[in-house]
Formats: sequence, structure tokens, C-alpha cells
Amino acid sequence: MRGTMRIERRPGFPQPGEPGLFWLGQAGFWIETGHHRILIDPYLSDSLAVKYAGRANDHRRMMPPPVAVLDLPRPDLVLVTHAHTDHMDGDTLQPLAERYSGLPFVVPAANLAIARERIGGDAVLLPAEADTHIEPVPGVAVTVFPAAHETRERDGEGRDFFLGYGIEAEGLRLYHSGDTIPFEGLPGRLAGFSADIALLPVNGRDAERLAAGIPGNMTIEEAVDLSVEAGVPFLVPHHFGLFAFNTLDEGTIDQAAERIASPAIVKPIAGEMLALMRGA
Repeated sequence: MRGTMRIERRPGFPQPGEPGLFWLGQAGFWIETGHHRILIDPYLSDSLAVKYAGRANDHRRMMPPPVAVLDLPRPDLVLVTHAHTDHMDGDTLQPLAERYSGLPFVVPAANLAIARERIGGDAVLLPAEADTHIEPVPGVAVTVFPAAHETRERDGEGRDFFLGYGIEAEGLRLYHSGDTIPFEGLPGRLAGFSADIALLPVNGRDAERLAAGIPGNMTIEEAVDLSVEAGVPFLVPHHFGLFAFNTLDEGTIDQAAERIASPAIVKPIAGEMLALMRGA
């Protein structure tokens, strides 16, 4: 699809067979490739608000979920990048596993035990490791990338706790970085994948958040630089607008989109789909 794509905003949830992206808030997306429906990092509950009620960073939502978990149709595949609850949420993932028997969940191998606890003992969990290629369902190839949520962390077996995924299906190549900052080797890996679209976090990082136990991500400038270095034509920023203590001024994204021609920056909006159109 590279070189022949345009992105159009449309109201509502993507229909089956209609290629597009639907932002779920934070890092979550519903992805329609044409013949496959893929869900990544959905956080559609208030589990963190319950957990942190009364604390300084209380995790109250700035935006409601754009769709209820019980209203989600069956995806073909669920991808989970790491074990932070706003990415691996038991209150979202376990109901999906219980409702849709046999639904496969790709999870970091280093977090397999946590995933089993949160998603369910009978869930179909497919452990993934960085720098591998898998085909979790027929017709969908996934390149597994390492990620560095402030730092690149591994378990005793050398397996990354934080991952990103390159998704290839029906001629579409889409990269979701998970939570990450720039790190050595990432631009080369991404350039080798030849993504059409990069879904990158842009909430940034600082010493104050890190001291509070909140690891950070790329800034919008760093997300642009990575896209340019790797030759990715479209950047869809995410990981903003959900928690007041860990977001950015959305005007920063708008300003970058106005002044930067390449990559084309397309800010997702809750309740809208980004239709992926082939041709001029």
C-alpha cells in the first residue's frame, strides 16, 4: 500500500472489510485491514481509577471509552505490548476472552504469567519475543520489535518486557511501537519493515513523572524524527488525552501537523475512524 495511500476521517466504527483505524484512547486501536480485524492495547474500563482513587494521580478519565468492551465485535487477533494496566487491562481483555472462545492474544513472553492472570486461565495466549516474525492467524504477519519505556528492560532470559508490533496484512504495513522512547537500533529496524503508518506515543517524559513512577515516551518531535529517519509516510500519534498527569497539550500535535509536510501527521479523534484509502 506504500505510496498509494490517503487517510480520510469518517464518523463511527469501521465496518467489516473497510480498511481503517479506530482510536480507543491512550495506545488502543481497532484496526481493519480489509479481511482482518485486529485489536491492540485496549483500555476500556475504569480499573485504574478504582485502583488509584484518592491518590495524587488518580487516573480519572479525561475522555470516556468511545466504545464499550461488550459492544466490540469479535476481532481476529488481540495484540498486547506490555503489562501496564492501560495496555494490558484485565477488565477489558478478560471479558473478550470469555465472550469469544478461541480468540488469540499475542503477549510479551516475559509477561506471560501476568497475562494469564489478567486475561484468564483458558485464554489462548501466544508469547512473543523481540526480533522475531510470527503469523498468529492466517493472513496476518507480525514483526515483533523491542521497545524502551524509558529503558529497554529484559527478564533473566533476555526477553523484553516492552514490545512493539509491525502488522502486515492485505498489503498494509502498520507499526505500533507500544510505549517507547527513541533508542539505538529502532530506526534501522523500522526502516527495514517499510511501514505505511507509524502509531507512536507522544506524551513525552520528564524527571517529575519518572520520580512518581510514571515512565515516559517520545515527544511529538521525536516521533516525527523517527518517522523521517525510517521513511514512514504517515504518523498517527497516541497516548494523550486520557490521564491529566500524563498527557500533552493537543495543540502541540496540531501545530506539528500544520508545519510538517512529511510525515503526514494525522491526529486520531475518539469516535471517528481513519479510513485508509488506496489510490490517488
